[in-house]
Amino acid sequence: MSNDGVNRGRRRFLTGATCVVGAAGVVGAAVPFVASWNPSAKAKAAGAPVKANIGKIEPGQMITVEWRGKPVYVLNRTEEGLDTLDEVTDMLRDPDSSASKQPSYVDPRYRSIKPNYLVMVGLCTHLGCAPMYRPEVGIDPGSGQENENWLGGFFCPCHGSKFDLAGRVYQGVPAPTNLTVPPYHFVSDDVIEIGVDPEDAA
Repeated sequence: MSNDGVNRGRRRFLTGATCVVGAAGVVGAAVPFVASWNPSAKAKAAGAPVKANIGKIEPGQMITVEWRGKPVYVLNRTEEGLDTLDEVTDMLRDPDSSASKQPSYVDPRYRSIKPNYLVMVGLCTHLGCAPMYRPEVGIDPGSGQENENWLGGFFCPCHGSKFDLAGRVYQGVPAPTNLTVPPYHFVSDDVIEIGVDPEDAA
């Protein structure tokens, strides 16, 4: 075997190894760069806006997004669920959210920008427990017994507060006000940004 053959083989090996190391370096540099586009945990805790893709949430389903260290519920309400909002008005403490926190640009009935998408902070206004999503109609979320007045909504397991499918609090429970609607806007049909009002969006 000639030295030429050995040198050519060695050259090929060294070239390939250099390419692999170079590619690894590019990936190593790119990962932190791409990661820098997303807010850090510290920035999120301080209140940096967060984006959420809501395009794959089926009607009746809910996802939870973290913003400022708090859970934010994003619920895609069904048409049937939206129809119940007028039916429970007389049972609510603050049906028009006049004493509750919500941006002025959300619809007072739906408590949202778009009727089907409810966006609200998932912390009970009593002592800050996380209410559970309970869409089952006719089943009391606390006792599990039949209750024709329960048309779906949210139930706080800590002290029994109940909220309808717009996060409005029922009468006779510990929670004093409706669940909070945070500032948010639609970046596109499938993406929302939590923490930024529509008028402040770039």
